[in-house]
Amino acid sequence: MILSKSEDSVGNASEQLRQLWLYNRGRMPYSAAWDWQRSLVSERINDPSMADALILLEHPPVYTLGQGASLEFLKFDPAATDWEVFRVERGGEVTYHCPGQLVGYPILNLRYYRQDLHWYLRQLEEVLIRVLDVYGLKGDRVAGMTGVWLQGCKVAAIGIKVSKWITMHGFALNVCPDLSGFERIIPCGIADKSVGSLAQFVPGIDLHQVRQEVAKAFAKVFRVQLIVQNC
Repeated sequence: MILSKSEDSVGNASEQLRQLWLYNRGRMPYSAAWDWQRSLVSERINDPSMADALILLEHPPVYTLGQGASLEFLKFDPAATDWEVFRVERGGEVTYHCPGQLVGYPILNLRYYRQDLHWYLRQLEEVLIRVLDVYGLKGDRVAGMTGVWLQGCKVAAIGIKVSKWITMHGFALNVCPDLSGFERIIPCGIADKSVGSLAQFVPGIDLHQVRQEVAKAFAKVFRVQLIVQNC
């Protein structure tokens, strides 16, 4: 269930579910979203009773590398380019963010769910697989790899960081982006699989609707009550 911040859920059966604040934002610079995530994580480390959060947004074109990512998967010199490049504390290799890609940053205290990172990654995949199913698409997992594939193309990347069982970073779902930016990297360090988008299979797909479907699927998979934050 999704409620606005002002709605009263007293007496609703869903009030027994853990609350999760939903932040629906537009396009935000990567550095600003990164700072915001770290702030939310810090607040919850200091006060573990705080509600969890889910940020949904888009980024301007930007490349990010996981903390142990290899520069060999870049096809350009990061020190001699105008493109934004960040090395961050998530796991995984290099990826690309741009408009038309829906990025989700769950800030969850896994002590309230399951203290198991493999379980958490599979749950994030399940959220996205359910979203694809809404559009009649069969999302697949690939053994030994994290993410979601559609007819052999990777349409969703996942990379996380967990501190004291509180998560940050998350998933990126290619809804209707310009995929040309991926040509400058070996996405996720996987050379033998191409990157795709939902728009290649569902022409005219609406990003706003996909946001809503992601929120609904997230609430069902993680069994939470989403509270829309208007600030």
